[in-house]
Amino acid sequence: MAGSEDLRQNLQEVLDRTLGFLAETKSDVFNIVESARKELQNIKAELEMVEDDIEEVIEELDEKERINRRARRRLMEVSRDFDQYSEEEVKEVYERAEDSSVEIAVLREKEKQLQDRRRKLEEKYQSTEKTLERSQNLINRLSMVRGFLEGRMEEITDQFEDMQDREKFVMKIIKMQEEERKRVAREIHDGPAQSLANLVMRVEVAQNMLHQDVEKADEELEELKSIVRSSVKDVRKIIYDLRPMSLDDLGLMPTLRRYVDDFVDDTGIDINFEVMGEEKNLPSTHEITAFRLVQEALNNIRKHSQAKSGSVRLEFASEFLNILITDSGVGFDPAEDNLESYGLTSMRERCNLLDGELTIKSSRNSGTRIRIKLPLKLRKDDSDV
Repeated sequence: MAGSEDLRQNLQEVLDRTLGFLAETKSDVFNIVESARKELQNIKAELEMVEDDIEEVIEELDEKERINRRARRRLMEVSRDFDQYSEEEVKEVYERAEDSSVEIAVLREKEKQLQDRRRKLEEKYQSTEKTLERSQNLINRLSMVRGFLEGRMEEITDQFEDMQDREKFVMKIIKMQEEERKRVAREIHDGPAQSLANLVMRVEVAQNMLHQDVEKADEELEELKSIVRSSVKDVRKIIYDLRPMSLDDLGLMPTLRRYVDDFVDDTGIDINFEVMGEEKNLPSTHEITAFRLVQEALNNIRKHSQAKSGSVRLEFASEFLNILITDSGVGFDPAEDNLESYGLTSMRERCNLLDGELTIKSSRNSGTRIRIKLPLKLRKDDSDV
């Protein structure tokens, strides 16, 4: 509780600093918005002035072009009847045409400059308008974030704690995977690896005997065949423990029936297997989980219970798969015994992966009952592997 309260206080401090930062940022953005609005007003006013200047220049340019056309026509007349005009009149006509052409060139250059100025102002107006729009959107987002943080503090804290729980849960899953890898590595090392090493040595012995004593070599080869069969059996068992192929080929019930039959043959413990309700096709996540839970429970019966009989019962309900595993063995005290040694912690964690429930009832010399309840409705984040 103290740790949770400290977490809440730390989050509150972080929230207060964040809200202060948001308030300062919002004030700065407000200033940007006001500056952008003033800038838009100035640009708009200057654009209107430039538009007026362009209109005046165009009107003046039209007038100068009319004057220039008249002057050129007059110049053509004078040039055609050159002898009829005095030198002073000819000079005046030429100067008038030349002056109007110069004025037109000046006005066109002025119009070009004004057009360039208008284009730049329009680009600047659009850029400033986008800045204003983005700033206003940012203010709205800052207001939403502030409201979210102020109104959802409790939820944020709960989510943070939930993230911590999930992290612990993920670490448990990783630990389970590593324990499974260690178990498989140990079984391979103690079983097939040792047998194969022994096999190499016996093959060399058999090779030497072939040149000395054929009968002994034949006996040695027979023993080698026995070792190979045993190694193949061990490898198949390891593969079966990793993932029974019959789960994919036949489904959960046939695989469990076969596993229970093999268990009875290997151990001599009488296990009654029973299925109730209408059997359903389950997602592979449920099938492998149910199989592993039954497998671990039967392994506990074999290793710890000293029982001579037991039972495995599966019940298909409308929304749940219920599993009950019992034995008539020596039992144990859940409050005192190490549950890790019985694999019960890993069983409970497997149940948790599917939001299931696992309850254990046991006491000294009274056997053990393991009840499992797996929901058949998948969560949104579950996937069928």
